[in-house]
Amino acid sequence: MDWKEVYEAQEKGVLKSQAGRCMDCGVPFCHQGCPLGNLIPEWNDLVWRDKGEEAMERLHATNNFPEFTGRLCPAPCEASCVLGINQPAVTIKQVEVSIVDQAFENGWVNPLPPARLTGKTVAVVGSGPAGLAVAQQLTRVGHTVAVYERDDKIGGLLRYGIPDFKMEKEQVDRRLEQMKAEGTRFRTGVAVGTDVTWEQLRRRYDAVVVATGATVPRDLPIPGRELEGVHFAMDYLVPANRVVAGRRWRTRSTLPESTLSSSAAATPARTASAPRTGTRPPRSPPWRSASSRPLSAPATSHGRRSPPCSKLPAPTRKAANAPTSPPPWSSSARTAN
Repeated sequence: MDWKEVYEAQEKGVLKSQAGRCMDCGVPFCHQGCPLGNLIPEWNDLVWRDKGEEAMERLHATNNFPEFTGRLCPAPCEASCVLGINQPAVTIKQVEVSIVDQAFENGWVNPLPPARLTGKTVAVVGSGPAGLAVAQQLTRVGHTVAVYERDDKIGGLLRYGIPDFKMEKEQVDRRLEQMKAEGTRFRTGVAVGTDVTWEQLRRRYDAVVVATGATVPRDLPIPGRELEGVHFAMDYLVPANRVVAGRRWRTRSTLPESTLSSSAAATPARTASAPRTGTRPPRSPPWRSASSRPLSAPATSHGRRSPPCSKLPAPTRKAANAPTSPPPWSSSARTAN
């Protein structure tokens, strides 16, 4: 079965036309819409003028991994595009991923090792996009960086959480090759807190960056949650990615082998004349007992249900009534523009 990406490369003429639609607004709301603050009008103009290598440099000025965001980001920049007030917005996301794909094809993406080392050492715990980005930045300024990952491969959810049809893993591998050439070191199969303690990391390194992800799913205690066939996405994404990569899932998985090997062995499809029958308790993640997280677990002040025995402080969340920039279609936005 073909598990390759479903997206097709944009034809160069169409891509250039889209980049040329960018109006280089005096107040580019796409900057505010982009969490990274990408310099979108600048590299749009460079694409329009056929300056692909310069466009790649401007793209990398604010984004370490545009090949990831160009495939996975929901593109809030396009929703903020001023052109979208009365016509389709510029296809910013497509332009972004086309720039970096062209850069890799032409050999413009090269390692950038530091000119000299600072003598400082840093441990980065977690090899998802955040951990990889901070590791690359710290390596390039001269620090000696080691990335710790509990799985057998680097990438975090980029590796085992994103299906191949959305992003093939060669996108991760070729960026890792660049980072290795720059001097970043990787330690796989190491669970910090079990295989090595936090105190040991603090003694060994000058600084420790915690960039861990969250593979623990958040339940939704809504009517129908207890019905058969309702599962957490992570119960499927991780094993499925391992199978596609040719690696078997660890024995702690609660999924039957038939689920991973053949869709024909899955639960038969129900029809309108065959309603659901029976109930079951909600499925727990494979690394926790079924009783450790009941649906009646107390909720936190911000509405989420806290996992038991949490030793880390709750993350700081932005207040719901915090001021935000006006949307591009509002009257104040049109006045400002």
